[in-house]
Amino acid sequence: MRRNILIILKHRFVLRILFFLLSQSFLFAQGLEIKSLRAYSSLDQTEFPIIDYSDAERNSITIEFDVQSKFIPNLRILFRFCDSNWKPYDSPFLLNPLYDTEYNIFFERLPASVKGAQYHYSGKFPNNNVRFPFSGKWQYFIVDSQNKNNVYGLGKFFVVHPEVNLTVQVLKERLEGEMPELSALGRTIALRTNFTLPDTLFPANVKKVEIITNRKIDFPIIIDRIQLKLDRYYEWNASHKFTFVARNIKPGNEYRKTDIRDVGKYNTPIVTAKFGEIETSNLFTRGRKDFNGASYLIDFRNEYADYMNVVFRIRPPEEIKAPIFLVGSFTNWKVLLGYEMFDDNGMMNSSVELKRGIHEYQYVTGNIVGNEVKNIDWEILEGNFWETENEYFVFLFYETVDKGGYDKIIGFKKIKTGGL
Repeated sequence: MRRNILIILKHRFVLRILFFLLSQSFLFAQGLEIKSLRAYSSLDQTEFPIIDYSDAERNSITIEFDVQSKFIPNLRILFRFCDSNWKPYDSPFLLNPLYDTEYNIFFERLPASVKGAQYHYSGKFPNNNVRFPFSGKWQYFIVDSQNKNNVYGLGKFFVVHPEVNLTVQVLKERLEGEMPELSALGRTIALRTNFTLPDTLFPANVKKVEIITNRKIDFPIIIDRIQLKLDRYYEWNASHKFTFVARNIKPGNEYRKTDIRDVGKYNTPIVTAKFGEIETSNLFTRGRKDFNGASYLIDFRNEYADYMNVVFRIRPPEEIKAPIFLVGSFTNWKVLLGYEMFDDNGMMNSSVELKRGIHEYQYVTGNIVGNEVKNIDWEILEGNFWETENEYFVFLFYETVDKGGYDKIIGFKKIKTGGL
């Protein structure tokens, strides 16, 4: 009898411990927030997130972020190889199970004076725990160490093992196929990508060329061999020589900046993006040189590396009737419903929590369709100039049959335009 009572008490004790741990896990999950999540090549935080194994200076990426949490975070970072549409592969040949997770990641404590976050993480990849054996698109997921389905943040990057040399030409043109209301909006460029396949590769397996402008990973320029258009097409000599052409590319304008590093000027919890200014349209105003869509944050060890509510304000022209959205490095250049600006007697406003540093942004118009923003106009409020300096990242995709088949990047080229 006594033995049975002891067993019952033991089970109750175990259940209480499990309940406590589960409740703490729930509270932990509820109170944890990832902030300022970024990935960039090498050690330069303004670099595009790419691992280029042909370039000794860009053969790794850095992932960093802050965490707001009452408890020391217990997180992992999972890495998944994806197809050309960013869908993770499920094939066991492509899962890379032994080297796909960074376990027990180490956090550094932010200075006690910092407001808005308590911990900081920075990690460089590949390393002893994580490797990237396939050339293509990759995603990382920041997850709870006890439950990988609890995803707190994610990001995208590229890994390339170039096998084909790409040559890219830039041509100055005018918009074709439609007549813009303003001549300035008709300025365009064309990108011609030329290459010759080696004899070891099959021309029929060449899939597409994808071009990323600056940091707009979710708005690629695609020249697909299957879905051709008048301004997206390819030329082939029926052997190993190809030319992929993208036309009607608007160069846009340099990005706007908010620089909130000055502690003396920006010393309150709520500040304006432009100190003492109200922004207006940049349609006819060329911007200054920028980071091509990146952000530059102050060091996390700085006692003033805190977060503030930054108010963005623009007085648009009266003829702009479509909804206006704020987009920038802090949205990963995604146009999101939550960043729609509200109208206050003709002044459009939006408030965003940002860490001290330099953040690049723009104002765009669009239409809300369901849960998405469609018909995005990047130039009507920002301008369009041939002189704009942009970075274009050109990727050549190939349908390889290795490992059961996957979308492989076999060619890569980065070009910088400006002064056309």
